[in-house]
Amino acid sequence: MNLQEWLATLRYVLLGTFPHGPLGGAALTVVLSIVSALLSALFGLAGGILLSLTRGAAHLALVAVIGFFRAIPVLMLIFWTFFLMPMLLHIDVPALAAVVCALALIGGAYLSHSVDAGLAAVGAAQQQAALSLGMTRWQALRYVQLPQALRIMAPSFINQWVTLVKDTSLAYIVGVPEFTFLATQINSRLMVYPAQIFLFVALMYLVMCTALQRCASRLLDRLHKPVKAAEPEVGAAVRQAIS
Repeated sequence: MNLQEWLATLRYVLLGTFPHGPLGGAALTVVLSIVSALLSALFGLAGGILLSLTRGAAHLALVAVIGFFRAIPVLMLIFWTFFLMPMLLHIDVPALAAVVCALALIGGAYLSHSVDAGLAAVGAAQQQAALSLGMTRWQALRYVQLPQALRIMAPSFINQWVTLVKDTSLAYIVGVPEFTFLATQINSRLMVYPAQIFLFVALMYLVMCTALQRCASRLLDRLHKPVKAAEPEVGAAVRQAIS
């Protein structure tokens, strides 16, 4: 292969057939990771808050549902969402949407317990102090408990998001042209550079995961600093609750 062919192959692995066709390769892996991470964070926050608020049968049912998604292998859930969602919704669900749904559900299930543990670590005394000031339970959760709990559970979020980046490589099973899928295609076509191709794949995943960790670490540093701009909002909420 000459230099021009190597550059064309590299472009294909990084971008797929974009802009003349659908996005693929490493760029699609990044998009999959970002969308799945955001959705898993939303599911995790909702699940964790419900875990901390519910009691009795409702709490046990929620624990069972979350435990169900935590116990299922990622590959199996991708299959389920890809084949069952069209049957249940009676619409054609794209493979990309099925993969995002599967990754978000599993990520959200794991993060739910992280959020619940973070809220428990803040302690009931914080909630009682907020309630004694006249806040409602939701106001205490929003303005007092969650800001403190986010600092505690942030490392768990980062770990889960790094796992999601690597789990996107399983999207090939339903034909999503992500990074590993296209690299495997090229390896099958060339049949002479498997070590070089998959070392490059490993290096790219290392770069993506390291970039995610660095960005998240900077965000954590900002979270651990006192934010004065938020004080008037909290003070206004307290004054409004008291009045």
